[in-house]
Amino acid sequence: MVALIVLAIVAPIVWGDGADAVDTDQILAPPSGEHWAGTDNLGRDILLRVLVATRLSIVLALLATVIAVVAGLLLGAAPFLLGKRSGRVVVAAVNIAVAFPGILLALFFAVVFGIGATGAVLAIGLAGAPGFARLTQTLVADVEARDYVSAARTVGIGRGRILVRHVLPNVAEPLVVNATIGAGTALLSFAGLSFLGLGVQPPAYDWGRLLFDGIGTIYVNPAAALAPGGAIVLAGLAFNFFGESIAKGLGVPADARLPSLVRKKRAAAPAAEKESDVVLDVRDLEVTLAGPAGPIRPVRGVSFHIRRGEAVGIVGESGSGKSMTALAVTKLIADHGRVDATRLEFLGTDLLAPRTTAQRRTLGTKLAMVFQDPMTAFNPTRRIGAQLAEVATHHQKVTRKEAMTRAVDRLNAVQIPDPDSRARLYPHEFSGGMRQRAMIGMGLMNTPALIVADEPTTALDVTVQQQVLDLLATIRESDGAALMLISHDVAVIGDVCDRVLVMYAGRIVEELPTGVKPLHPYTRALMDAVPDMATDLTRPLATIPGRPVDPADVPPGCPYAARCPLADDHCRTEDPPLAPDSPNHWVACWHAGEEAP
Repeated sequence: MVALIVLAIVAPIVWGDGADAVDTDQILAPPSGEHWAGTDNLGRDILLRVLVATRLSIVLALLATVIAVVAGLLLGAAPFLLGKRSGRVVVAAVNIAVAFPGILLALFFAVVFGIGATGAVLAIGLAGAPGFARLTQTLVADVEARDYVSAARTVGIGRGRILVRHVLPNVAEPLVVNATIGAGTALLSFAGLSFLGLGVQPPAYDWGRLLFDGIGTIYVNPAAALAPGGAIVLAGLAFNFFGESIAKGLGVPADARLPSLVRKKRAAAPAAEKESDVVLDVRDLEVTLAGPAGPIRPVRGVSFHIRRGEAVGIVGESGSGKSMTALAVTKLIADHGRVDATRLEFLGTDLLAPRTTAQRRTLGTKLAMVFQDPMTAFNPTRRIGAQLAEVATHHQKVTRKEAMTRAVDRLNAVQIPDPDSRARLYPHEFSGGMRQRAMIGMGLMNTPALIVADEPTTALDVTVQQQVLDLLATIRESDGAALMLISHDVAVIGDVCDRVLVMYAGRIVEELPTGVKPLHPYTRALMDAVPDMATDLTRPLATIPGRPVDPADVPPGCPYAARCPLADDHCRTEDPPLAPDSPNHWVACWHAGEEAP
């Protein structure tokens, strides 16, 4: 590739005059020691013309590539920037354009813009834009679903800044590879248009034009066509291999590529209303998602509350609605989902009301979210310390130096060894347990009133799992923060929490204090499925028969009836309400407390 660029710069200077020199005594001469590829119908040296044409061929291809990349990035990022409804129109337009072969689009635009180099550049560029836009849409959609993007939205960062700071740096590698390979494709396409007479016009010439001239004399001098054809092939390969090499060399941190952002000072938030003992109050929460066969309700009428300093666990099998409930109360449900509730309040703030600066500030400073997989919760292109510091610079309006000092202090608080040097590392340089502790440290950059931990120990070994649980308990005791711990492990919930919510098929089927004997058959089955030191190793482990209910197809009656040993016809026809068995114990079962025969 370097040799190609040097040739493009040097060739017109060194051989420009020789390539244009007319020699009527050497018209259509075959290859010889004087003319290695022969001459054309005016006696001009074909090889020199191929070398000189390198500059124009590459420059035009790069111009077309720039147009394709810029237009493709704008179209590809438009759904993210415009939102769900307007974005659909852009996606549909791109899908229609991609359905047409690129060469047809290029020919169409060539006719629209006219014959010549300018028209061909615009034609090739716009013809390549749909494919690049489709790739960008796919990559952006994948990164958009990551937890660190959701967190950025929660704290009120605008879509444009999220795109530049969090999304594009993480999709840069495939985009650069495809842009470089696209330059090779543009080179071939441009040569094709010039070969058809729609590109470069005489007296100018590029490789495509020379190939057209050489084809006319191919039976007299095959080298006249082989020389420009070989140049096109070699240049195309150079662009492709160069793209692969560039991809391996990427990995520059986002901070090094972005200018510093000047933040405007905002007016202080109004004083909060009189504090209540209840941190989170949820009544009749429902989450509705769009499905292929109609709306799906993974959460159906969930009600609970969490008081200051209280630890509440939500337990259930995968698909029971635990994580969806957490996402709903933290306002992280994706655009295609809808959240409804009779009441959804956090520290007196109505989370169902339109998003405001005050609401974002409350969520950003008083609510901490610990995700299941910290590798997706952290931006892989930014250092750990910078990501923690961003919380303080955004919400507390402190300088970057003060925010970094706070970040190091929080890493130390969550027992990260040598926090000062660790703050300068990237997420992949942390172990799984360290990443999870750093995730908790990010939540502690402010003073959270509620920590929502969504299966924070699932991917960790038992030793690190206990360390993380102990850390959460210590934070809760020292800071007085409430804890909502989500897990499928009943033993973990019983170890850490004061109260347990058992979910099945999107509903709470039992609410009870830890240490109290459960009454619902599903809760008892979950507990029996956890082996302990007294488990008889000669007998098969206890399991729950059947499979969890599909949220898209919830049967009538009690959803657990098909798996329950106590179920009867009444259970299969009528869904039991969540009713009190004692002041602090609620259960939704027609046979609560009964033993299986």
